[in-house]
Order: sequence, then C-alpha cells, then structure tokens
Amino acid sequence: MSKERALRRTARLADAEHKRAARAAVASRRQKRKDITHKLTPKLPDRRTGRLQPRRTATQRAAIVMLTLLSVMVVWYLVDDLVMRLIIVLVLILALPALIVIALDRRNS
Repeated sequence: MSKERALRRTARLADAEHKRAARAAVASRRQKRKDITHKLTPKLPDRRTGRLQPRRTATQRAAIVMLTLLSVMVVWYLVDDLVMRLIIVLVLILALPALIVIALDRRNS
C-alpha cells in the first residue's frame, strides 16, 4: 500500500513539475514578446510642463479665442481685398503665440 502511495506521489510531483515548467516557459515567451514589442514601440515625448497648474487659466484661454475671433471678424469686415484679408489673418495667427507670451506670461524675469 505505501509503495503505491509513493508511486502516486512521485507521479503527482512529476506532473506538477511538468506543469510548472510549462507555465514558466509560457511566461518566459510572454516576457520576451513583451520586451521586443516594448523596444519596437516608438516612445512619445513627455509633454508635461512639470507644473501642477496649467500655464493659462480657462478664462484666459477663452479670452484668447474670443479676441482672436473678434480680430479676424474685424479684419474681414474692414478690409475689402480678399488677398489682403488672408495675409492679415495669417500674420495674426502666426504672431498670436508671441503676443500671448508677451501679454500673459507670469515669469518674474
């Protein structure tokens, strides 16, 4: 009787070891695949500013948008030539970031 139990126990242990080895092999393949895809995946640049608060408040952003739209409408209303309208609007949009930094920048320099 004890020999039978010993044989069953060794068979059970061998089966458990076989299953453990199979799980380890699967985990190893999965980890290798994950490492390869991690290496091949392009990394996006870190866009965080390192600040807890946004650079502009919601009110400031809304004011920037409203004033820009108002400026475009005034240009469109006052200037007759289409090419001149487009040039002025393009210059306005290109100069807008610099104007915002000059007007709203909070740095103490």
